[in-house]
Amino acid sequence: MTYRIGELAQALDCSVDTLRFYEKQDLLKASGRSPNGYRFYNDNARRQLAFILRAKAVGFSLEEIRELLEIRIHPAANCCEDVKSIAQRKLELVNAKLQELEKIRRALDQIVDACVGGSLPATECSILEALELEALELETEEPEA
Repeated sequence: MTYRIGELAQALDCSVDTLRFYEKQDLLKASGRSPNGYRFYNDNARRQLAFILRAKAVGFSLEEIRELLEIRIHPAANCCEDVKSIAQRKLELVNAKLQELEKIRRALDQIVDACVGGSLPATECSILEALELEALELETEEPEA
């Protein structure tokens, strides 16, 4: 089956601009062009776009997707461990980001809990004071030698 760009985008619930972007990034190629210049795509391109969209949805970067596509296109030159390594690196990054977000959440919890809220003027806001103190502490810290 062949698809025009809009048909493929609609079939996989993405925008035409997204499809063009992936083409510019050399992640996807049109199967050809019609006599009037329209791009068209075959089922292989549809599967590749679906792969890209799923990989993006689980957090892989464009460069990681490029690596995965290269392995997918040339599976005999690679092993499952190559794919696992890419996924493992991504998982480690996600876990590190989650730890950082947890630190941020705890800090926000503290300053929100310390604030009485209400109709006090903002000059008396404990959240603004806490952020001001944090900024001052960062400014006065000695650089590590």
